[in-house]
Amino acid sequence: IIVDVRSVTEYKAGHIPGSKNYPLDSLQGKLKELKKINKPVITVCRSGARSGMAKGMLQKAGIEAYNGGPWKSLKNKIA
Repeated sequence: IIVDVRSVTEYKAGHIPGSKNYPLDSLQGKLKELKKINKPVITVCRSGARSGMAKGMLQKAGIEAYNGGPWKSLKNKIA
């Protein structure tokens, strides 16, 4: 699953279809939900910095996670 950790405003301005918007500052509260899904998570943001931090948080929680970097780059790769 793709988790976009940008703010709600940034997400509304453009995002990968089907991605979930969990801003970085609220990600901690979504860990149980993400664990239940039991699938690898790809994190994205605007530049790759926040998604890198999110990847670390998810991995510490025992979730398989990858930093997808900038959302636009990943969108182009999967489109």
